Amino acid sequence: MVREINKNIKLLMVKSTDADINDIEVVNDLKDTLLFNKDRCVGMAANMISISKNIIAFYDNDKLVVMINPKIIKQDNYYEIKEGCLSLGGLRTAKRYKYIKVEYYNEKFQKRIMSYKDYTAQIIQHEIDHLNGIII
Repeated sequence: MVREINKNIKLLMVKSTDADINDIEVVNDLKDTLLFNKDRCVGMAANMISISKNIIAFYDNDKLVVMINPKIIKQDNYYEIKEGCLSLGGLRTAKRYKYIKVEYYNEKFQKRIMSYKDYTAQIIQHEIDHLNGIII
């Protein structure tokens, strides 16, 4: 189900909690909402659809990827960049890393560890900031 985008700063600043197998409907709603907004959004965290669970969805090139309970376990090559956000207006400066390694669970709740770089790494970091209640 496509959900409305949360633009309430106070709600966006609430740190999300870990998801479990019972949150699979949240995963589906997040994917549906991201797909609906594909022309203006490359990633989304569950709190952007008003659900404070540690779930993100993003496009890695044209492939839609879901991460449940993602944690960055390694990062390298710091830089700053201006980013926009569907929940917030305008551009803001963000601190990012060009390379990250992420531990997470996929939609079947299988543990995965993957490395990402450049733009995809930036998207993931932005969405994980959302999960942590960080407003860029």
